[in-house]
Amino acid sequence: MPDLSRRGALRLTAGLSLALALPLAGCGRDDGSAATGSTERVDDSPAKGTVTVWAAQGDADVLDKVLKSFKADNPDLTVKITLIPNGEYYTKLQSAIAAGKGPDLAQFFPESQAQFVDPSILRPVPDGVVDQGIFFTSLWDAGVAKDIAYTVPWYAYTYALVYRSDLAAKAGAKAPKTWDAMVPFLKALQGAGAGHGLGADIGWDIFNGQDVAMYAWQAGGSLLADGKWTLDTAAMADALTYNASFFTAKTADTSGPTFLDAQPYFVSGKTAAMITGPWVVGQLDTAAKKDGWTASHVATAPLPAGSAGSVSFSAGGSWGVLADSGNPDAAWKLIRHMAKPSTQVAQYKAYGSLPAVISAWDDSAIAGQPLLDAFFTQLKNTRAFPQVSTWQQVATRMGKEMEAVAKGTTSATKAAAAIQAYAESVGTGAE
Repeated sequence: MPDLSRRGALRLTAGLSLALALPLAGCGRDDGSAATGSTERVDDSPAKGTVTVWAAQGDADVLDKVLKSFKADNPDLTVKITLIPNGEYYTKLQSAIAAGKGPDLAQFFPESQAQFVDPSILRPVPDGVVDQGIFFTSLWDAGVAKDIAYTVPWYAYTYALVYRSDLAAKAGAKAPKTWDAMVPFLKALQGAGAGHGLGADIGWDIFNGQDVAMYAWQAGGSLLADGKWTLDTAAMADALTYNASFFTAKTADTSGPTFLDAQPYFVSGKTAAMITGPWVVGQLDTAAKKDGWTASHVATAPLPAGSAGSVSFSAGGSWGVLADSGNPDAAWKLIRHMAKPSTQVAQYKAYGSLPAVISAWDDSAIAGQPLLDAFFTQLKNTRAFPQVSTWQQVATRMGKEMEAVAKGTTSATKAAAAIQAYAESVGTGAE
């Protein structure tokens, strides 16, 4: 599984992309050759020439190994891969795009790529390169603007409930299936010896905003409708109240753990549950300093359902071909290869990246990992965040208001109104 710094790195890329999102939109890279993508076709002949690939360090570290068979099948193609530290990736990519010196093919993050999804920056995905039906729907949707797809999903993740199965068994408690059952479950874990039932994220930033957006969906709300923000709603207030209930019930602490402390707290029993991503599953043995600890101490479950169900968000990695790519044919052929189930499984085996292609989850290497089942179930019930350039600003404000409600310095209804007012002030970035 990916290393512990993964979400911390995503915090950096999110912040940097936020800072540069608005200046990038509409940069002069459009030569008119890919306005609709309707004339671009990609055949089955071997790729030739040179294709340059930029990606963030992390999941892409193993690309050379994963692409070994593709290179063998395309001997007249040179693939040049540039890996850039996560915290610098979007900054350098945006600067290169603005200067007209970007790569042929670039990695993006579905949860924070909206500012790139534009014909002046990316070429539309040609018909026939991939079948959109093979991917988790929300991951594909994250790359679509005005009914045109600009990115192709690469790997996937979402959030689920990870908890101490040994403490749950001691308490005679089963994983909660509804919001109403969540706090009693967390209290039961505390009764079995945990310091706090939930190790809640206390960054109070864009990622907390993503969490409250997820809860708003679970409560039947929307975030954006017909190009307008829909955040001052009963569903948003319910979402903020639900999150605050973890703290007011004393099942979570507003002072910790921090992100980097989350796994040590969980292993030691200071906390007994996390709402987190799948990379945690592969890291807990290391945190416990004992092989096999996870198998005997940990279970996973889909998120508890609100009145509108158990909805989470989709995130991960994706690929896009830049509008002024010098070798788009080879770039699309490489993307097509990355979308093959066998390549998706190879990526999982090499790095632990969970497949964006649904059928790849049937491979024994993944299907044989029972702690991943909840994430697979949850990925089938996910939504994409609003595909507007100001989403990260709005999500960050949501995180701050979420903190205020959790700490009791404002009400959920006032916080929802404040989020709406802020969102309206920054708009959607639409021209």
